[in-house]
Amino acid sequence: MLKIALLGYGKMGKAIEQEATARGHEISFRIDQDNHKELSSITPSNTDAIIEFTHPDSFWRNLEACLTLGVPIISGTTGWYDERSKAYELVSEKNAAFMFGSNFSVGVNLFFKLNERLAELMNPYTDYDCYVEEQHHRYKADGPSGTAVTLAQQVLSRLDRKESIAPDLRTRPPQPEELSVGFIRSGEIIGRHRVGYTSDIDSLTIEHHAYNRRGFALGAVIAAEWMQGKKGFFEFKDVF
Repeated sequence: MLKIALLGYGKMGKAIEQEATARGHEISFRIDQDNHKELSSITPSNTDAIIEFTHPDSFWRNLEACLTLGVPIISGTTGWYDERSKAYELVSEKNAAFMFGSNFSVGVNLFFKLNERLAELMNPYTDYDCYVEEQHHRYKADGPSGTAVTLAQQVLSRLDRKESIAPDLRTRPPQPEELSVGFIRSGEIIGRHRVGYTSDIDSLTIEHHAYNRRGFALGAVIAAEWMQGKKGFFEFKDVF
């Protein structure tokens, strides 16, 4: 049994609590904006892992505070990946244990593997253009999602005809070498990601659709279990 601290106690935090207790674990702390000072009370004697799902604006403050506590940290917050090297340096300096993931769903991580293989297969077929598209609820702070960015990076590393993600396309079409990455924010959509290839003749699409938050929550708990006894900078895909 693990003692898990939840940093961020919104919808995801509550879903993680349900999955953690179902697997026999205990919640040691439930920390949100109103009681953020309790973070300093976390020690290795009362907590085995911190699971952090918060906001991009508070990520760095939370990370720096957590790295001093001597407890493995699992972060599902996205929107900071452009500064990944900074996070790596902070973790290394503190000899800490940190794991992040653009998506903690087991299904999505299998989807990542499928996306990589499909891009390799499509690389010789230059008549096919490619795009990435994602949909989330209207409260999501970043766009495109971290998962969509991961999918796009996988395509870019395997599809020779695509070199970069197209920037803002509201005033111009993408260039042939640019990958279009679109996103929608509406209602209570949990998460839907699609990678498509289109030609003048036909199209081919792969898609992952999350029906609820349980898959993400379960993955975060599995990550906390996997991180026990480890030091270093990890990504959720390392679990696989």
